[in-house]
Amino acid sequence: MEGELRILHGPWPGERPVPPLGPFRKVAVISDVHGNIPALEAVLAEIDASGAELIVHCGDLTWGPQPERTIKLMHDLTAVFVRGNADRMVVQLVRDGRPPEPNRPRDGWMPSQHSPEAVEFLAAMPFTLVVEVTGLGAVRFCHGSPRSDTECVTPATSAQRFAELAEGIDERVIVTGHTHLQFDRRVGDWRSVNPGSVGLAYHESEPGTAFWALLGPDVQLRQTRYDLAEAVAQARQVGDPSVEVQVRLMTQPPTPAEIIADAEARVFSD
Repeated sequence: MEGELRILHGPWPGERPVPPLGPFRKVAVISDVHGNIPALEAVLAEIDASGAELIVHCGDLTWGPQPERTIKLMHDLTAVFVRGNADRMVVQLVRDGRPPEPNRPRDGWMPSQHSPEAVEFLAAMPFTLVVEVTGLGAVRFCHGSPRSDTECVTPATSAQRFAELAEGIDERVIVTGHTHLQFDRRVGDWRSVNPGSVGLAYHESEPGTAFWALLGPDVQLRQTRYDLAEAVAQARQVGDPSVEVQVRLMTQPPTPAEIIADAEARVFSD
């Protein structure tokens, strides 16, 4: 496909599948926190009141203004994680000597914002997980898609491409992140769900809205208000060279239509 990133970023070399987890009666799903502490704290408070027995994070915990604090906040919760493309990139920058991209100033800044323990935490995240959820059965969780952490799955992804990305996958409910869009749709033989982004949601609601989902016995798409002014203030305090990009995305988020058009043209985006 034109615009397609040809490298499929899947499991680490030698990475083995994680045995299925569960069953769980209620599972909270969050994704794409991107170091936004006020948004994460607001969502976690609502999850705590929801009766969820497990939190699944669908990737990109890091790559934002406060990655170390974000990891520490999530570390001790009853939570499991899949590895997003941003989580992978941090590990590659630190461990593999991946050269910084000249047009991405965070490439040079981000490694210094992670302790060795935080890098180890990111590296240990599996590429994908399966969780048994009451009412939904076995649910597959990943970041981009079951074949690449860079694949863009949207409400407009065709049944043909979805069948291709789900090839070899037994689960009929597939939960993804990456596009920062919240949706729940039937596509071909599958149910495609994205909880949306906690820290950098793309939406048409009021800025300062975080998105997540609650699974079991069905899918509930949730929204949570957070203190946008505090999130902007915290982002600007840490020396993040891309802070104004983050602030713009928080305060003036792209619309779903804009993201869908761009994502479906690209198909893969790192």
